[in-house]
Amino acid sequence: MLKIVNIVGARPNFMKIAPIVREMRRRENDFQPLIVHTGQHYDQAMSDSFFNDLGIPKPDFHLEVGSASHAVQTAKIMTAFEPVVLEEKPDWVLVVGDVNSTIACALVCAKLGIKVAHVEAGLRSRDRTMPEEINRLLTDQISDLLLTTSQDADENLKDEGITHDKIRFVGNVMIDSLFYSLKLAESSTVREDLNLNKKDYAVLTLHRPSNVDEKQTFSGLLEALCKISEKLPVIFPAHPRTLSRIAEFGFTERIESSNIKLIEPLGYLDFMRLYSGAKLVLTDSGGLQEETTALSIPCLTLRENTERPITIEMGTNVLVGTNSEKIKQTAFEVLARKADSKDKKIPPLWDGRTAERICDILFEMK
Repeated sequence: MLKIVNIVGARPNFMKIAPIVREMRRRENDFQPLIVHTGQHYDQAMSDSFFNDLGIPKPDFHLEVGSASHAVQTAKIMTAFEPVVLEEKPDWVLVVGDVNSTIACALVCAKLGIKVAHVEAGLRSRDRTMPEEINRLLTDQISDLLLTTSQDADENLKDEGITHDKIRFVGNVMIDSLFYSLKLAESSTVREDLNLNKKDYAVLTLHRPSNVDEKQTFSGLLEALCKISEKLPVIFPAHPRTLSRIAEFGFTERIESSNIKLIEPLGYLDFMRLYSGAKLVLTDSGGLQEETTALSIPCLTLRENTERPITIEMGTNVLVGTNSEKIKQTAFEVLARKADSKDKKIPPLWDGRTAERICDILFEMK
């Protein structure tokens, strides 16, 4: 039996780890899965809601590191995680995504000679000013097994000198969570609570420091969003960081006088129910680019680059950057376009069975 320590630290990790842990628990004779929650995402209520919505067991270890600078947070995770590894002596530690918890736990294992599997390996934005890009690059260099979501990720790893025997193209485990949870999300009343009709509204997420910490950039984005909201309401579940910047920059009145509706952050199922009924999604998130691709929902990515180019190749995602005119023009073009089922393309292996393939590979490599 393989003892696997699964690392979660921030909300995107929960969606990626949930199907893997479910599959490991189903194969109870083959796997002993443990969950370590680093506490990098320090909002306990939101963490609990994601665990409940996704059906993830309570963590076996909670490191409670909380918020801090990148250096301090990474160091705190490493210091708290090392005793867990020494105590449990796992066969593998499985890390997901690109947050500080990912690189911190991978580093601890690399020093102790514990094998690391990285889920969502090989994604590249080519922008080293993004902390996540540094985390991706370094985690992939010290991992023993690189589990990729798309074939362009395989090529990125090979170009960086990773040997072929370490790379496995398994598909996108986020889509496992999506397909598993769509039916569950039908019980959410979030659309009714907000008086929304399906395909009659847009959804916005905005949290990246490059977008919300610079007043001029944020102001330009807001100008475009206010114009878009004249065509249809824009529902904006606002990240606490973003809310504080809105107040700091004096943007509250602009938003309140528009058709942008600020709401509190939502749990996983409520948010899924919200965006799955949207006519348009605008985001600077990574995961939403993938989920909207799988659901064939038009998505405008408010960034200058993306580590998920396959979502653009599939035709559902458009990279619009932060230029106000480009955002407005593209949004209006998308809203005027009639949906065509022939345009719907789903990337290879985004089929809801990625967790099965990951567990198969781990068991084969025992």
